[in-house]
Amino acid sequence: MRQDVHFVTLSTPDLDAARRFYVDGLGWEALLDVPDEILFFQVAPGLVLGLFDAEKFAQDVRADAAMPASGVTLAHNVGSEAEVVEIAQRFVALGGREVVAPEPGAFGGIFHAIVTDPNDVLWEIAHNPGWHVADDGTVSFG
Repeated sequence: MRQDVHFVTLSTPDLDAARRFYVDGLGWEALLDVPDEILFFQVAPGLVLGLFDAEKFAQDVRADAAMPASGVTLAHNVGSEAEVVEIAQRFVALGGREVVAPEPGAFGGIFHAIVTDPNDVLWEIAHNPGWHVADDGTVSFG
């Protein structure tokens, strides 16, 4: 098997809140939006984030009940500490919540904040001076 991930799909209790947050609030463009079912965003070359209605997610994975996303963070790297603060504040203003206020991280020499979307999906907004993506898409940490 190749070392590829093409979809990250999260169970989402309130798909309408997710749509308002990501599309209306953050200005993201949906790749595919199936009302009352799933919302897809292309988030990187060849990578799609899916927000799947929790009940339909449970049916798809044959679970007895809706399963919240847990033990997962989505990370967004930015160019400065000021951008970390700005984006974290925007998440909160759009109905998310602050989990960890912007601060120097305990690991890796970063400055970060941990925030959620309205469905409690955890996001790490980080400035990592060593983070680099080459023209061919290869990631290095400096």
